[in-house]
Amino acid sequence: MSQHILSAFDRDLETVQALVVKMGGLVEAQIVDAATALETRDEELAQSVRKRDKAVDALEEQINAEAARLIALRAPAASDLRVALSVIKISGNLERVGDYSKNIAKRTQVLLQMPTVSASTGAIRRMAQAVESMLKDAIDSYIQRDATLAADVRARDIEIDQMYNALFREFLTYMLEDPRNITACMHLHFIAKNIERMGDLATSIAEQVIYLVTGEMPDDERPKSESVTAFDKVGD
Repeated sequence: MSQHILSAFDRDLETVQALVVKMGGLVEAQIVDAATALETRDEELAQSVRKRDKAVDALEEQINAEAARLIALRAPAASDLRVALSVIKISGNLERVGDYSKNIAKRTQVLLQMPTVSASTGAIRRMAQAVESMLKDAIDSYIQRDATLAADVRARDIEIDQMYNALFREFLTYMLEDPRNITACMHLHFIAKNIERMGDLATSIAEQVIYLVTGEMPDDERPKSESVTAFDKVGD
């Protein structure tokens, strides 16, 4: 009888984890498409990113409901409970990444009404691609229960910070050179900041995987570029 219950728990857990993987795939596409819409000035693609956010939100709700049902009905042991709770935390992080992608698409639609400021959209796209790669590896580390890969994702977050810092300085230069660039550069800055925060969320997923595998959160401080802390006060 206990084996039957265990098997039922495993099947239910696999179903929930499959939803997490599906949600991760949708969010990865959101990141790439939002950055592409900005670079190519594709209003239709930007609008598509905004509309697809509803599907991401719906998956988070489904995952939370299924995980709660699993915990209530199966009364999992401590290690299994940790797995069940992890899907709730990971889906929450993914939903926030989706929100940031939607915000990028919204600002892109505003920027389409303004002249192009510079070639910075290409740098933003490269930054978004780096974050999408981090997120993909974070999800893969969760599927594979690979703490080493998760630690690698965590270490890469500083690269995103450095890219953000470089863009921030570039936008300041453009604004100082020509005050007419201020509005567009502020939108571009907020877009870059959204992407930087996506990197933080991918890192949070990686830390959750490390905890899931080892039973402990990383005991060292997350690597951060020093100047990012000061820039965080700019707001969005």
